[in-house]
Amino acid sequence: MDAFLESLSDQALAALPYIFDVWALPHQLPPEGDWRTWVILGGRGAGKTRAGAEWVRMMVEGGTAEAPGRARRLALVGETYDQALAVMVKGESGILACSPPDRRPHWVAGERMLVWPNGAEARLYSAHDPEALRGPQFDAAWVDELAKWKRAQDTWDMLQFGLRLGRHPQQVVTTTPRNVAVLKDLLTRENTVMTSAPTEANRAYLAPSFLDDVRERYGNTRLGRQELDGELLEDVDGALWRRADLDAARVEAVPDGARVIVAVDPPVTGHDGSDACGIVVVGVVRDGPPEKWHAVVIEDCSVRAATPQGWAEVASAAYHRHGAGRMVAEVNQGGDLVETIMRQTDPLVNYRAVRASRGKVARAEPVAALYEQGRVRHLGALPELEDEMCKMALTGFEGRGSPDRVDALVWALTDGMLGPARAYRNPAVRTL
Repeated sequence: MDAFLESLSDQALAALPYIFDVWALPHQLPPEGDWRTWVILGGRGAGKTRAGAEWVRMMVEGGTAEAPGRARRLALVGETYDQALAVMVKGESGILACSPPDRRPHWVAGERMLVWPNGAEARLYSAHDPEALRGPQFDAAWVDELAKWKRAQDTWDMLQFGLRLGRHPQQVVTTTPRNVAVLKDLLTRENTVMTSAPTEANRAYLAPSFLDDVRERYGNTRLGRQELDGELLEDVDGALWRRADLDAARVEAVPDGARVIVAVDPPVTGHDGSDACGIVVVGVVRDGPPEKWHAVVIEDCSVRAATPQGWAEVASAAYHRHGAGRMVAEVNQGGDLVETIMRQTDPLVNYRAVRASRGKVARAEPVAALYEQGRVRHLGALPELEDEMCKMALTGFEGRGSPDRVDALVWALTDGMLGPARAYRNPAVRTL
């Protein structure tokens, strides 16, 4: 190695850190072939971002700083504008950090755009705003963390319509895998290629204490297989909900006449390390006999708040934003304190306390039956909630921590459908 380095000129030595082929791991190099989409699946810290940034360089840069490359109009799409800027552009493994000084692009903040010395441009887009991709056209794109986007399918579709410049437009997707429809469909396409690697593949650039700690805590769990090994996991055995069924049960609007309920599952404690506060908004239509009632899950606005006041304000805002008729909150842990907090935060809320007399699975099973009957649908995708739902099995919750979002969902549909249905058939029964 010493002999090799001494043989290099000063210019060659200065260029060496920027020649990615020398340093890249196998999963970070583009596969051969006439592909349209390259998907890089990897665990946390596996080097996905660096691979995406270096691929953009490969597409944009020419033989000299001013020479044109293969691509001149690129889209950089992240979950939000802030995340795209912080990770894809300005991050430690982002485009600016990876580019040599003479070819480093200039960031134009007002335009949300990178401009290279050779005139190539890359604009940032947010997955929260798919309509922004309607109109622009590109010859290349880098998509980051596709599997966690809330409006993944809409944004992905808009990007595909715009990827139409040049002789052979291409795109790279860097993501930790999650069992979502848009990713699974992409991986089945003939013009998609994939590389993957676990977190350990990039261990030379990670703190040893990090790897030891996360492997000890998550090594034999489903979360560890997904987040560390980069595996795309299917549904849990015995799960009460299946992703395919949830994907098939989506609507684009809340039905007219729906009575809106906000359900809250407060955490036991109120500090930064607490479980999330489950907050789910559901609209219920109760026309005719109970077997004809149906519901739409409108929003999952669960939050991890440092204080009870924090989640109470989020719940109150959801209540008024959706014109809710009632708020229900589980009080097994907090008792009267939960109602006191809500009353202090918003005295106008129509509040009702509920108490659990059965276990989580027993309470969730009747709600899962409503889904099986096709009587509950989701307004768009609700990825965090749906992840928890698909980890709720007959043997218990297979995820990490508490299924706070599922608990809130169960309380909303219990209050809106199951409880009133029992009262309808037996007037002596007031509540579940």
